[in-house]
Amino acid sequence: MNCSPKFPVKWVKFMVMILSIASTGIAAGRTDIPRLSPTRGIIMEDPDLLSSAAVSDDFQTFYYPQTLDHFNYQPQSNATFQQRYVMNFKYWGGANNSAPILAYLGAESHLNVSLTSIGFLNDNAVSFNALLVYIEHRYYGISIPFGSREEAFKNASTLGYFNSAQAIADYAEIIMHIKNELRAFYSPVIVVGGSYGGMLASWLRLKYPHVALGALASSAPILYFDKITPSGAYYSVVTKDFREASESCYQTIRNSWSVIDKIASQPNGLSNLSTIFKTCKPLNKSSELKIALKNMYASAAQYDRPPRYPVTVICGGIDGANEKQDILSKIFAGVVAYRGNCSCYINPSTNDSSCPPTNDSEIVGWRWQTCSEMVIPIGIGNGTMFQPAPFNLTSFVQHCKTIFGVTSRPHWVTSYYGGHDIKLILQRFGSNIIFSNGLRDPYSPGGVLENISESILAVKTVNGSHCLDLYAQNASDPDWLVKQRQTEVEIIRGWIAQYYADLKAILFKQ
Repeated sequence: MNCSPKFPVKWVKFMVMILSIASTGIAAGRTDIPRLSPTRGIIMEDPDLLSSAAVSDDFQTFYYPQTLDHFNYQPQSNATFQQRYVMNFKYWGGANNSAPILAYLGAESHLNVSLTSIGFLNDNAVSFNALLVYIEHRYYGISIPFGSREEAFKNASTLGYFNSAQAIADYAEIIMHIKNELRAFYSPVIVVGGSYGGMLASWLRLKYPHVALGALASSAPILYFDKITPSGAYYSVVTKDFREASESCYQTIRNSWSVIDKIASQPNGLSNLSTIFKTCKPLNKSSELKIALKNMYASAAQYDRPPRYPVTVICGGIDGANEKQDILSKIFAGVVAYRGNCSCYINPSTNDSSCPPTNDSEIVGWRWQTCSEMVIPIGIGNGTMFQPAPFNLTSFVQHCKTIFGVTSRPHWVTSYYGGHDIKLILQRFGSNIIFSNGLRDPYSPGGVLENISESILAVKTVNGSHCLDLYAQNASDPDWLVKQRQTEVEIIRGWIAQYYADLKAILFKQ
């Protein structure tokens, strides 16, 4: 497996500083909110997707001089940065036919990964005669304000322009620019996003209905804010996924935490744990190991997709270990089964050649977003396979202030976008949004799981995982996944048909 992506030395030093500060209070402040990436599971399996070499020749890259601050009129607000977007004209029916535009809204990652792994747009481009557009999120990939990552992430003043409202305005501006440049004034736009990008897609439809006719929001936990969803729901689903895969695996994991604590309390205990788990550098505290294992289990559950099914892989390693082996050797067998053959596994250095690959610039960016506005209050309650760790908002806010010097706004998302009493509010206000979810996804409890109105619809699958419906079609896809995508396409096709009928009626009157 390939090494982690490389970054300039100055950026690496800066990144190490931020991550080291962040790691000092994770246990108390729980700032390690699970990533909401639609593509992270794929990157872990195939890191070469980060390379531009994997991108199809059908994609054409453009750069838009994006406004730094859409919501102020101060002189510095008018500064611009180069925001990347990519288009595929191969199947487009053209502006004269008002052929549709499918626009993918990038989430918290480099756009290259989405171009190669998010297949929903390309798979349906022919049947829709659609122009495909992919837009990179500000502060991610190469769409970096202030000229460099170092400068953009320098302090709270430069990071202050890094939020969802600015991102949605970016997307709206680029979509309108594209339609103007192509004179595609009547081409309907469907925005598509997964995970955090799915949130952005649904919010863009609500905030800018004149820009997007509809939205497909896959695995978008827009209700995991402000106590709408129980804090412990995420890790309850992780536990359910593992227990359904194997009762013995679940029990082994559940019993392993106390064993780790016991060994760590002994003389040379941390050294012994470092040896058992083949860590990339010596453990300084047992929480480093426990956090790494917890994150591995969470990621496996979140991206538990066919044909590999990572939860089954981990449990296969644990259950397949020699019965005479001790409990931690069995846990390590699960780590190896999941990660593959690596030089080391836990607690990697920034430049380490260990696997899985990491993109620490994205980790820092996501940490800023969760510390500022995307405060998703995920804790661990009783009755799971983990040690209880309730979410503590006070310590979370304090720790974020230590890292970035800003005060978190835990109520801002629901104030700006809504969320409380969502059916009461949106059933007579919003329209044309699909909220799709797979119930094996730990984030699914924070998603919209029931229809809100005749056109704000929930499409869910019992066996689905995070953003699975957005991945490229595969011959091995189970029937339920094929049907899920078909349902989504039929709904979108209905929106577009109604739009064309409305457009024809209006133009006829003129």
